[in-house]
Amino acid sequence: MDSYRNRTFDEIAVGESITRSHRLTKPDVEALAFVSGDVDPFHTDQANTRADPMSAEAVAAEALVSALLQRRLPGPGTEIIAQDLRFCGAMAVGDQIAGTLTVKEKIAQGHRIVFDVRVTNGDIALITGTVTVIAPTERIAFTDMATPQFVLRRNDAFARLLERCKGIPAVRCAVVHPCDRDSLLGPLEAAKRGLIEPVLVGPEAKIRATAEEHRVDLGGLRIVSTEHSHAAADAAVALARCGEVHALMKGSLHTDELMGAVVAATGLRTARRVSHVFVLDVPAYPRMLLVTDAAINVAPDARAKADIAQNAIELALVLGIEQPRVAILAAVENVNPDMPSTVDAAVLCKMADRGQITGGLLDGPLAFDNAVSEEAARTKRIVSPVAGRADILLAPDLEAGNMMAKQLQYLAGADSAGIVLGARVPIVLTSRADSVRSRLASTVVMVLLADAQRRQREGGA
Repeated sequence: MDSYRNRTFDEIAVGESITRSHRLTKPDVEALAFVSGDVDPFHTDQANTRADPMSAEAVAAEALVSALLQRRLPGPGTEIIAQDLRFCGAMAVGDQIAGTLTVKEKIAQGHRIVFDVRVTNGDIALITGTVTVIAPTERIAFTDMATPQFVLRRNDAFARLLERCKGIPAVRCAVVHPCDRDSLLGPLEAAKRGLIEPVLVGPEAKIRATAEEHRVDLGGLRIVSTEHSHAAADAAVALARCGEVHALMKGSLHTDELMGAVVAATGLRTARRVSHVFVLDVPAYPRMLLVTDAAINVAPDARAKADIAQNAIELALVLGIEQPRVAILAAVENVNPDMPSTVDAAVLCKMADRGQITGGLLDGPLAFDNAVSEEAARTKRIVSPVAGRADILLAPDLEAGNMMAKQLQYLAGADSAGIVLGARVPIVLTSRADSVRSRLASTVVMVLLADAQRRQREGGA
């Protein structure tokens, strides 16, 4: 909150000046990159063309000039009408930049004022030149005025994962029933980036018709033709069982069709419970967030939740989270014998204490607010290494998990990836409504997981 009082045209004299300085933070530079149109690194082959990705070009410092004019001199009511500026150099997180405005000329007609402008970064002149404004003629004052706030979509979590995929051999992946635009274009984009070698499994005529409709070339790709989607699921699972593919990707078929083939007696089950994880990049949350289970286990008991937790922990470790913090969610943070989800949470924590769940820190029951907000945890006096800093949210049941993940996507603007764990091979499980970008993000997660499994097999050979 701040107070602003303007200076009218008649109150301003030629020669007077104002200087303000500001030390750049990471959100500052990210916001400057946003408004200047920097390309999202997730969509480029190189994460950033600059040597230091946390920097911005000098032109972005115009924001400081505008802030001085609109808030200080002349202040509220100022209209910027012309500028003649030159730019040089760059600025980075931690730099102290300083902006100076000096009144060069006053023009009575139209109440115009010409300012000399200089913005520096140490000894470097980032901006020099002039700006012309129409100055206010009436006194305006604002008290307790808050600067407008916005949440910046950083889109950096999946970009970092994509960068880690460089150098990893392409994963041979069966794409099951890719018979609509996104389910075909997603894996083709992943193949173009060298992430996968797709094997298209489904009705060949439909696959080729989809490719023709969207003008994509299937030349060189293997197609395993089947009569319908159920047969496509069975055929893809058979390819995985015999080692011809090392991952599966859901196309335009129902989840039940694919997962029915996966969990069948002749499918891909292991001793571990099969479960699903949403990997989310939430703009308002400072770390990658995993939500489980939101797609497969409808009402898991404590034994099933132990496997669900272990699956998610092992994925988090593959994704680079060194000691994943697992928040076991319920509606309250106290154990209540009348609320099974709170009892399950207590059981899981004790299982972790006994080494039955390993690799992460578990705590629960925790309500959603004190799982993701340190302030909420402090307010409720919860002392925990997990509260407020969770990496994994373990939902009490599928309905809660699915609603939570979808709310984060559609209301909080989260990017998402979906992956099935606990089977012989990783399975990309996306919604039919997911975009090509979401499918690509899921593929990135799958590639890292498949590579970790490959290295584990080779290490044990």
